Amino acid sequence: MSLFGVLEINVMKIIIENLGVLKKVAFELGDLTLICGHNNTGKTYATYALFGFLLNGQRFMRAEVSNQEIDELVNDGATRINLTRHAKKAKNILSRGCRRYTRQLPRIFASNSKYFKETQFQVELELDLESILSPAFERRIRSRKSELLSLSKAEGSSSLVVSLSADAEKIEFPTGIIKEAISGIINEIIFGRYFPNPFIVSAERTGVAIFSKELDFARNRLLEEMARTDKDIDPMELLLKSYNDYALPVKVNVEFTRRVADIIKEDSFIVEEHAQILDEFTDIIGGEYIPGNNNLIYFKPSGKLLRLTMGESSGVVRSMLDIGSYLRHIAKPGDLLMVDEPELGLHPENQRRVARLFARLINLGIRVFITTHSDYIIKELNTLIMLNQDKPYLKRIAEREGYRSEEFVDAKRVKVYVAEKALMKTRSSNKRRSRHQTFKEAKVSQEQGIDARSFDETINKMNEIQEAIVWGSGE
Repeated sequence: MSLFGVLEINVMKIIIENLGVLKKVAFELGDLTLICGHNNTGKTYATYALFGFLLNGQRFMRAEVSNQEIDELVNDGATRINLTRHAKKAKNILSRGCRRYTRQLPRIFASNSKYFKETQFQVELELDLESILSPAFERRIRSRKSELLSLSKAEGSSSLVVSLSADAEKIEFPTGIIKEAISGIINEIIFGRYFPNPFIVSAERTGVAIFSKELDFARNRLLEEMARTDKDIDPMELLLKSYNDYALPVKVNVEFTRRVADIIKEDSFIVEEHAQILDEFTDIIGGEYIPGNNNLIYFKPSGKLLRLTMGESSGVVRSMLDIGSYLRHIAKPGDLLMVDEPELGLHPENQRRVARLFARLINLGIRVFITTHSDYIIKELNTLIMLNQDKPYLKRIAEREGYRSEEFVDAKRVKVYVAEKALMKTRSSNKRRSRHQTFKEAKVSQEQGIDARSFDETINKMNEIQEAIVWGSGE
């Protein structure tokens, strides 16, 4: 048990086949998930595929609402839906949804569909029907002008009561729309607690931060195009046409950076309840982000009067912009913060501090998923895991080195995978095992931390070379 406390863990297993260089991988989400390994080994591919599913996956899962239930709703103004029936079919709903999502992967990666013909993406969950149906639920669905549907479920009940509002009874709209709305609510009740809300910080974030002004210019040109046309246009679809050559996470980062001046008007629970985390973040980047005119964000170095644009700021300031904005303005318990290479632009000391920041976040209920090449981040997380033991000498070390109990990590909450080649059977190898790119799970223990051998081997080799140089043992 963590010295700081344990949060409930809902096990989610992701299985991916034939995606980029990845032949077959299977990994689980922990409260802290790390994927490390060499370049071009599929870490980002797996991250992007998972992000796309968490962001959009429930759109592809469909609970079948019967025509009889819809007829009863339309004719009588209300109906009751047995949620137990749908909960028992949850695995099939999820499986079919994953197959539909897999067909969307070319759009997620902004790539030719021919590269995804053999790809499979599957999610497996350990579903607890009793806990799914236990909580109370209430939701109202509105149009721009009026309320359409009211949906509610009493605590402990397995019946979802769906009612048409008085305004909706006067409106004629296809029953298909009603079915889709109710199906979405059923999926939310069944799967909502299992799918965290994702926020991704891509490795391309430094470039996005610099060119936010140019992105706004492109947006304005698109809006002018909309004004000149008589056709019905989806504004978001038109807006994203300029970014069609980029994968979904990059597009999401573009839009987030573009809207950050509006986002900063809100405060997250971290601002209200854990301001010390933000103070530590300010120390890491050496200043703070401040809003300016024309949706621009500036950086104000600590102790100085000047303010810098993102283009004038250091790499660390640009690379941490999205993380800082997330922490201060939108973070919520239950989120999944996904960071591709958090070490970008960071001095080794600040890489250690970012590892401690991530540990604080998971103890506040925010799950963290990172890909990394940083030995400093891995080793610092090792320290936080190993210090989480009730031993007097460890408490003395923690106090001497300035570690706090809220940074300690329970090893059971950590999942680590190393991207490497391994012997495996594939569908096309006729039961013969051959070497393919995959993820191999690394051991994580409370006593010894993370066993990430790929880093240790490199460091040991460097030490060996340097010892040979110093001691003249070249023979």
